[in-house]
Amino acid sequence: VQVVDRMYIRINSAGTFTVSQSTDVPSSSGFTKSLKWACTTADSSPGANDFAYLAYRMEGQDLQHLRKGTSGALKTTVSFWVKSSETGTYSFRIVDSDNSRQVGLNYTIDTADTWEFKTLTLPGDTSGVLDNDNNSSLSLFWWLVVGSNRTTGAVPTAWEATTTADEAAGMTANIAASTSSDFYLTGLQFEVGEKATSFE
Repeated sequence: VQVVDRMYIRINSAGTFTVSQSTDVPSSSGFTKSLKWACTTADSSPGANDFAYLAYRMEGQDLQHLRKGTSGALKTTVSFWVKSSETGTYSFRIVDSDNSRQVGLNYTIDTADTWEFKTLTLPGDTSGVLDNDNNSSLSLFWWLVVGSNRTTGAVPTAWEATTTADEAAGMTANIAASTSSDFYLTGLQFEVGEKATSFE
């Protein structure tokens, strides 16, 4: 389901939620809106195949400069502001749907109900050329609820074939923990290189 600002959600038996645009933003950030994900029906013990995620999809024709699938594949950096009532470890993944490949890192929310800035640098991928068309090729995934089928593997810090057990490996947070659970995101940037720059 598409929600605000080209963001998508998918939920599989992992509680119910309201996703909306909010005016809650980091102070002095310059942003005026954020995406809010609020739990309305809890799932405190997700089943093995339960999941919920937030995703941003990108067309292959807009990504050719990443040189993916060549020896000169470039590193990328994702940066964003995040806030949640649920502290712990969260999983972020980039998925190449053209070649069924994935890479990712985990990040932590250290303090409940406090905006935190995160930067994640991912390696370039020398395998799997992206299609040069207007179909979805790369997607950014923020996992918010996961069952054991997606947490039993290893964090794919290097590009690999898509493996279910690795999709959210190491994740401990659960945005369906209670009907008081929420998650906010704003200021997303996806950039070439190893450093996050000022928001453009």
